[in-house]
Amino acid sequence: MAETTAKKDTARYDPLLDLAISGGLLDEQQAAELHEEQARTGKSMRNQIVDSGYVSEEDLLGMLAGYMGCEVIDLTAVDIAPEVRAAVPAAVARMYNVVPVSVQPGMVTLATSTLVDPLAMDELMFVLARDITFVLAREVDVRNRVNEFYGDDSETVAEMLSNLESVIEKDPSLGAAEGADEKSIEEQAGAAPVVRFVSLVLYQAIKDRASDIHFEPFEKEFRIRYRVDGALYEMQPPPKRLALPIISRVKVLSNLNIAERRVPQDGRISITVAGRPVDLRVSCLPTQFGESVVLRVLDRSVVALDIESLGFPEDILDNLTMDIEKPNGIIIVTGPTGSGKTTTLYSCLKRINTIDSKLLTAEEPVEYDLDGIIQVPINPIAGNTFQKALRAFLRQDPDIIMIGEIRDFETAEIAIQASLTGHLVFSTLHTNDAAGAVTRLVDMNVPPYLVSSTLEAVLGQRLVRTICHNCKTPYTPDDETLTLLGLKREQIGDRPFYYGRGCSICNNTGYKGRKGIFEYLRVTEPIRVLINEKKPTLLIREKARELGMRTMREDGLRNVLDGYTTVDEILRYT
Repeated sequence: MAETTAKKDTARYDPLLDLAISGGLLDEQQAAELHEEQARTGKSMRNQIVDSGYVSEEDLLGMLAGYMGCEVIDLTAVDIAPEVRAAVPAAVARMYNVVPVSVQPGMVTLATSTLVDPLAMDELMFVLARDITFVLAREVDVRNRVNEFYGDDSETVAEMLSNLESVIEKDPSLGAAEGADEKSIEEQAGAAPVVRFVSLVLYQAIKDRASDIHFEPFEKEFRIRYRVDGALYEMQPPPKRLALPIISRVKVLSNLNIAERRVPQDGRISITVAGRPVDLRVSCLPTQFGESVVLRVLDRSVVALDIESLGFPEDILDNLTMDIEKPNGIIIVTGPTGSGKTTTLYSCLKRINTIDSKLLTAEEPVEYDLDGIIQVPINPIAGNTFQKALRAFLRQDPDIIMIGEIRDFETAEIAIQASLTGHLVFSTLHTNDAAGAVTRLVDMNVPPYLVSSTLEAVLGQRLVRTICHNCKTPYTPDDETLTLLGLKREQIGDRPFYYGRGCSICNNTGYKGRKGIFEYLRVTEPIRVLINEKKPTLLIREKARELGMRTMREDGLRNVLDGYTTVDEILRYT
């Protein structure tokens, strides 16, 4: 009985961590530390264990080999023939981080560096149409061989589309019509070329750090586009007749009803890409020519949830970290959709998530799972609205509450009530700047004296694209540009401005990555007086600037002068 209980206790971790505990490589305290660190960094658990220094890579591979019933090999000493490499398509090798080392009739042996989950094993067997055995090798060797054998991504996409075209020619039934029955659609969604193609699309998007993947059927074409750093890029389109099988494959992965194509559906996909866990939020929308599907990529390894890593100027970071430690009040983050508000809020919650505080969030939907925080998904269709959830929250004895968005008077009223009864409340608003959030609350018919007495601070933010380091080029701005920015020639002296010429690394855009620009309005006594007097946004902004607030435009200019971004980006977003 005691043994059963012990097993149950270890089953709360990643399977690899559970295995390391049961194999005696880690104790419970080390496992708890690694579990917490992995939630913070988004690294794969395998890398987290090895990087911690608690377990050597050799010991970890030996333990995995014993569990999986396979051997450990030195992949650098294995000569792999071209016909063996050809047994695994490039997209599959990259997606699952595996290398073929030998092929027998009906069987392929794959080298991997970590535990393979049963679902991935089933998919590999299906896609390769062979039985599979595994051997284990060092991660760096597997990665190097994958890059060596399957290095050219552009060829991979072209090759996959070429394969699809040839499969269609051989099999005219592939490419279901809109009126096809559910069984036929399911069969085509599970066809090996379609499975491989969708895997490639997902891999490529995640590799390119895309935030969204769009599958868009039109009358005469089927587009697939990625959003990278806020801009959309189109990939080589697959044949139009494959729109339904490809979209159905995405719906199968997200456990949606493939037969229902008349109403919107939402789902979620959890996959491992090249050894790291990625969540995809799926939205299906019926259109005139089929379903439009958008996948929001939630990749923990590229979203840093440390408040210090968000790029705040030092003064804003100091003020924000001080304000989020307050026992009560409301802190609002404002900006348009896609400006990083949720990441900022999660980072704040993570900083104050201690064992002596109870944190509750109401989100639509929950984007990332945060350990130690009770997260409630809002579902208006099921009757679970922000208002209902928040009323229930106040009976759950919380210390800190996060509301995904204050949308109406009722939500604002409950947030203020929670603040007045000793809770710290975080939320977001869609306004153009920090001062606008104050007047937006008053416009929602919240009495000004309640806004002034509960609001502690408003953080306004935008994400601007950063200049590609590889093709960054200095230039001297002309007088017209300086006038647009409100600058004088003597203010910039000899400092050059920069732009990206465009190169292969940045897809000829001149930009690679994004960073935040911010303004932080602390609600001090002079600001409270203006709120109580119902003064307009302009006066509140000017008073905040008198008291030391830098506007987003000013913070953007600082980033232009420091060579991080371009004039065009700052003028576009501020």
